[in-house]
Amino acid sequence: MDNITNTTNSRKDFLKITALTGAATLLNACNFFDKKENQSPKSEARLNKPIVLSTWNFGLAANDAAWKILTNGGRALDAVEAGVMVPEGDPTERSVGYGGRPDRDGRITLDACIMDELSNIGSVACLEYIKHPIQVARAVMEKSPHVMIVGDGALQFALEQGFKKENLMVPDSEKEYKEWLVKSEYKPIANIENHDTIGMIALDAAGNLSGACTTSGMAFKMHGRVGDSPIIGAGLYVDNEIGAATATGHGEEVIRIAGCHLVVELMRQGRNPEEACKEAVMRVVKLMEIRKKDLKDIQVGFIALNKQGEYGSYCVQDGFTYAVYDENGNNLHTPNSHIVLKKEAKPKLDTLKK
Repeated sequence: MDNITNTTNSRKDFLKITALTGAATLLNACNFFDKKENQSPKSEARLNKPIVLSTWNFGLAANDAAWKILTNGGRALDAVEAGVMVPEGDPTERSVGYGGRPDRDGRITLDACIMDELSNIGSVACLEYIKHPIQVARAVMEKSPHVMIVGDGALQFALEQGFKKENLMVPDSEKEYKEWLVKSEYKPIANIENHDTIGMIALDAAGNLSGACTTSGMAFKMHGRVGDSPIIGAGLYVDNEIGAATATGHGEEVIRIAGCHLVVELMRQGRNPEEACKEAVMRVVKLMEIRKKDLKDIQVGFIALNKQGEYGSYCVQDGFTYAVYDENGNNLHTPNSHIVLKKEAKPKLDTLKK
């Protein structure tokens, strides 16, 4: 009998201890999650907003147009659309929109995408005869049941929406094309902006993110070739809880790693924008080495922005630039790179006074 009583008491004690331990564990877990939810990121005390980033030197003029909207309390989506339309409409820019270099068949085909804070997306690829493909991409987002329309279908949709069909070939582009036809060699060169993109990401005064990306693609490409620029998750990605990223350079390599989605997910895991961009670049580098490709033949650059207005960039090799417009003005930055700047170094900053 005593043995039975002792065993019963032991079981009761065990159950009590287990229940108390479980309750304590649950309480600690609740406190942990409450702490995480209520814990402010170290930079949240000073939000850098509004702010807009864009790729390459032509990002300065693009930023100016975006900034006018942002400083008047405008939406980031409207700002990035207006911003990238500047190089799209500039006939002297050989890699975006009107005046872009043609493909090997002499046809100018354009790619663009746009993404807002609600994860609404729109994209067009291999679009001809429309000066501002970013506007067509937004129309796809807002006025169609689809997220991406390409080729003749994209042109048909654009015309139905009231866009004007125009000849996008300018004399300089035609001259370059005729010179290329002499040898017809397809050899993209890094950092001469003959295959590069205007990618733009912005954080508005309300704390919302949006992004846009537009290009005429690689010069003298095969007709129908599409790079990363119109592909959500490759050339552009926005997560309004975390941040945004856009890419430039050789689109095939960006697509291979789902580059901008990767950058945003790395920021979700705690990397700052530059760290996230660097890790994505190193993913490109690794896959190039596996495939025994020469890194000096390509350029890939990422720019990223988080919800606190922190920004950063990284690229495969020297030569890439990006522009940032915030309370400090509109400045051109040179990011760290893998090949030339092997050591961690502070990015150089050239301040252009307005």
